[in-house]
Amino acid sequence: MDLPLMDKLPCAERPRILVVDDQTSNILLIRELFKNEYEIFMAQDGEQAIAQCQALMPDLILMDLVMPGIDGFEACRRLKDDPLTRAVPIIFVSAQREEADEARGFELGGVDYIIKPVNHTILRARVRTHLALKFQADLLSSIALQDGLTGVANRRKFDEALQSDWLQCARQQQPISLLMLDVDHFKRFNDRYGHQAGDDCLRRVAQAIRLSLRRPRDLAARYGGEEFACLLPETDLEGASSLADEILQAIRALGIPHEASDAEPTVTASIGVASMIPNGSTAPQTLVERADHQLYQAKHEGRARVSAG
Repeated sequence: MDLPLMDKLPCAERPRILVVDDQTSNILLIRELFKNEYEIFMAQDGEQAIAQCQALMPDLILMDLVMPGIDGFEACRRLKDDPLTRAVPIIFVSAQREEADEARGFELGGVDYIIKPVNHTILRARVRTHLALKFQADLLSSIALQDGLTGVANRRKFDEALQSDWLQCARQQQPISLLMLDVDHFKRFNDRYGHQAGDDCLRRVAQAIRLSLRRPRDLAARYGGEEFACLLPETDLEGASSLADEILQAIRALGIPHEASDAEPTVTASIGVASMIPNGSTAPQTLVERADHQLYQAKHEGRARVSAG
């Protein structure tokens, strides 16, 4: 019996579990056990498991050890070596009872080791425990990676996301785009209205940017001072430019007075847009440099506009 690679499309409200086992009966048993609580995805060998994990980013993996091709140990090693998938917890579910196998699983980065035949009560408890630990870690990480003033991602989060999204787009040969945005004449705004008003302005601009993004993977970040960045994986230059125009209009629509600006009487922004299909000969910083160059062009041409290239 051939199984589809995924049971159904992921649902944002439910955790995602990837079940890796070469025995159809074992996959169906686990799917039946968890189908009402979690989104279940399936792979029947180590190579499929790696591909599925990179594409879907599950919240937890249940990994068999003995499979055709690469075994569960090797699949785990490769996933832990990849910055994109390193944080996904892996529970080994195996008929192998040797202590050396269990010890090796933990050494490679597994979080648990369950012996077959599986006790359903124990499996449920272990899955819930490790999902709770992961979500707690994710929450703490998100707080640490959030800009305290504006609530969007901070520079550290942007740098991490750029690296991981660049690698994923390189694998899939998909475009990745970047918007670099600068609030026009912000120093003059602070001088005229005061720093408290300046902070409120940045918060409102950040909110306008964030609300303009439509996909969960798109990232709005405060890059530094009055400069923001939007990272758009799997988006070409045309799509990124269209989004930049929308953001520009959303900031204008805030109607924040800025009488000291040479551009317009309300707060505006200049946006630089760049897009690339990553390859082995270019670094992620190249995308930043290109977007920054376009931002310079937008400012040079009079501000309150988008420059793309």
